[in-house]
Amino acid sequence: MSFHILDDCIECGTCLPECPEGAITEGSPYRIDPRLCTECGACAEVCPVDVCQPLPEE
Repeated sequence: MSFHILDDCIECGTCLPECPEGAITEGSPYRIDPRLCTECGACAEVCPVDVCQPLPEE
């Protein structure tokens, strides 16, 4: 399970330097590459609008 970014992302860029794997890319909204995400939660810790969330298990 990896993290993903919800559509409510405000594209502030706070999460980009926090990801140790470089899994986050800019866009509208930003995206997290699930192949690179290690589930560390660094993005979620710094997100001012709480849109970095773990993917729900299917």
